[in-house]
Amino acid sequence: MSRSQARSLRVALVGVAVAVLAACGAPGGTVPAATPAAPAESVQPPTTAPVQLTVPAIDVHSGPLLDLGIDAAGALEVPPDAVTAGWFTLAPTPGSPGPAVIAGHVDYKGAPGVFQRLGDLNPGDEVSVARADGSTAVFDVYLVERYAKARFPTERVYGNTADAELRLITCGGVFDTGSGHYQDNVVAYARLVRVA
Repeated sequence: MSRSQARSLRVALVGVAVAVLAACGAPGGTVPAATPAAPAESVQPPTTAPVQLTVPAIDVHSGPLLDLGIDAAGALEVPPDAVTAGWFTLAPTPGSPGPAVIAGHVDYKGAPGVFQRLGDLNPGDEVSVARADGSTAVFDVYLVERYAKARFPTERVYGNTADAELRLITCGGVFDTGSGHYQDNVVAYARLVRVA
């Protein structure tokens, strides 16, 4: 990703960061509507697009990953159920230079989410992302942090990196019954170890 592309992505994500996974855990909450997509014939998915996520330390073995974009309200789209994770398609593909992003719920409509235990990850834990070309990008977690949504560090999470990295994002902290949303986000940071 070039510097100008990274800068444009960060500008677009300033609004996203404020509402990252806003619907996490909302009992009976609705998933925001997706923004209109380009016609299918004009879109060529990258051969390295992620198709499945495995995080043994927290028993995550996802089914197919969804494509996530930005919804009409400017927030990161969220998966439509508790157990599905999604790849943010405006970020790099996992294993490519820059920070790839995979998001999932901590819980949803009373069901445990795919990232229910994301905050339990520790440095050195392994994350594997199977890709459409048959390869697997393997990452090592180096940091797990929790941020208040009102002070989400956009640059730290989405800012360009020299090497291939991965961000796993979910909601966390206290659930605000008034708003129907969690007050925080949990972010796991990982670096690429190898592509097999």
